[in-house]
Amino acid sequence: QVQLVESGGGLVQPGGSLRLSCAASGNILSINAMGWYRQAPGKQRELVATVTSGGTITYTDSVKGRFTISGDNAKNTVYLQMNMLKPEDTALYYCNTKLRLVSGIRGDYWGQGTQVTVSS
Repeated sequence: QVQLVESGGGLVQPGGSLRLSCAASGNILSINAMGWYRQAPGKQRELVATVTSGGTITYTDSVKGRFTISGDNAKNTVYLQMNMLKPEDTALYYCNTKLRLVSGIRGDYWGQGTQVTVSS
């Protein structure tokens, strides 16, 4: 019923930049929040950044000042601009959305993940 299409991952050198995009489509009535999580090998999935429909933004401490999340409500799309990337940012990045379907049911959906590798 809901599809999340992610793009923008890849290999970048330390200090470089990447921009992730995630577009949600399907039987969506409204989106409450969209965001990004990441999971490095051997570690638990962690929140990176989220933005609500009201514009409230949350970042994990390790990315503050380097990453910027933004959303386009008209396109049901969220972006993550990642600057000054570090090797410790290497992970599989997942898009997440919390929304209400046309049927009225609330849902929590995940994308397939896009790999970000920071290495020289």
